[in-house]
Amino acid sequence: MQKIKVKQIRSVIDRPLRQKRTIEALGLGRPNWVKIHNDTPQIRGMVNKISHLVEVSDYVPTGEEKEKPAVKKKSSVKKTASTEKTKKTSAKAKKEIKSK
Repeated sequence: MQKIKVKQIRSVIDRPLRQKRTIEALGLGRPNWVKIHNDTPQIRGMVNKISHLVEVSDYVPTGEEKEKPAVKKKSSVKKTASTEKTKKTSAKAKKEIKSK
């Protein structure tokens, strides 16, 4: 599938909320941020609505660039004795403050 490179060239300050949300949906947020998207009618429609804020060009991948995975897995956090101890201590501190 063809890909396009979308670069934000203007700020969204003093723009309607609809345009701000479109910029956010495209994965942009500040001027000079670049995002690569599949060339679909949905993305083209979004780009046409904010064409005065972005610059679009064809994307030609090089051998050096690799695509990042869409979703990163979150690591599970295990509770340790020190975190439980901290919670108990903070509860005791709250009781002491209330009793004063």
